[in-house]
This record gives sequence, structure tokens and C-alpha cells, in this order.
Amino acid sequence: MIATLFYGFIVSFLGQLPLGNMSFTATQVGLQEGFRKAWQFAMGVAIVEMIYLRFALTGMDWVVKHRIVFLALGWLTVVLFLVLGVWAFVTARKQHPEKKALVLDNKLNRFLLGLMMSALNPVQIPFWFLWSSTFIQAKLIAITTYDFNLFTIGAGTGTLTGLAVYIHGGNWLVNKLNTSNKTLNKVMGIIFLLTALLQLYRIVYKPFI
Repeated sequence: MIATLFYGFIVSFLGQLPLGNMSFTATQVGLQEGFRKAWQFAMGVAIVEMIYLRFALTGMDWVVKHRIVFLALGWLTVVLFLVLGVWAFVTARKQHPEKKALVLDNKLNRFLLGLMMSALNPVQIPFWFLWSSTFIQAKLIAITTYDFNLFTIGAGTGTLTGLAVYIHGGNWLVNKLNTSNKTLNKVMGIIFLLTALLQLYRIVYKPFI
């Protein structure tokens, strides 16, 4: 039981460590709105990731039969992230130093924001399908509902822990460097554009379905 939880935890934790949209947004929420809302955002991200993982573990037959849905969602993600990336740079040029970051300049509940941003990241499905298949083939995870649930819980915990590194560690680093909101918006723009290009590459050259 502990081993199964740990497998899910370590894969998800290490997957969160590279700088990305979710991790950087978690840092921004913590900086500009406090740790409580940052954790609300992180919970939203983790819940969707757990749903995607559970779906990858048991629903790949449906995915194969409906791959057009996920390809369409992938293209939508490319367009959305390109728009957000360009918008972030435009906002940074006109931004008042005290104005909130681009993604946070709204009244949307931060838990819902986490849900939405995580849901618009369909690449989680092939990521978890690859890792879960690896563990199953290595007979480290049994093909049972019990083991699947444990693995999913471990993954959710790993996601939260990885985001916690950015919420608290990122907060400390940005304050230490005295980084302005304008600079943070530029960084967010770069991350959105790189994510869009990476997603485009995956769709064109390495379709995951």
C-alpha cells in the first residue's frame, strides 16, 4: 500500500518541478493574494490531475475511440495559450506596477481557476498513461480498483507537494529578488508561448492518441 502511494507521489511530484503554467501561476497567487488562495488554486489543479489519471488508468478504450475529441482540445489549448502569451506581453508593456498579474486580474474563485487551467492541459492523459502502464507492466501496481485508487491518491499528494514548492519557495525567491509584477507577466508570457509551441509539436509530430 505504501509503495503504491509512493509511486504515484514521486512521479507527480517530479512532474510538477519543471517550471510551467500551473506552478508559476501558483507562485503568483501566493505572492499577490496570499497562501490560502494559492492552496485553493493548487487543490483545483490536483483534483483535475487525479481525474485525468484515473481516466487514463481505466478509460483508455474510450479515449482511443474518441481521439478526435482530445485532438480538438489539444488545438484549442494551442490557440488559447498563444493568445494568453501575446496578451501577457501586451499587458506587461502597459501595466501599472501594482496591478495584478494577467491570469489573476479577475474575480474568479481560485479553486475554479485551478480546475480550469488544469483541465486545459490534456497532455496529462498520455503522461499518466505512459507512467501507469510502466508500473503495471513492471508489476509494481496491480490491476485492481484498490491499487488504482492508492496510486491516484499518491499522485494528488505529489501534485500538491510540488506546487507547494512554488507557492512558498517561489514566494521567497521573488521577494528576495524584488521582482516586479511587470517582469512576472513577461515570464508568464514566455511560459504560455513555450507551452503552446510544445503542445503544437506534440500534436503534429507526436500525437498522443
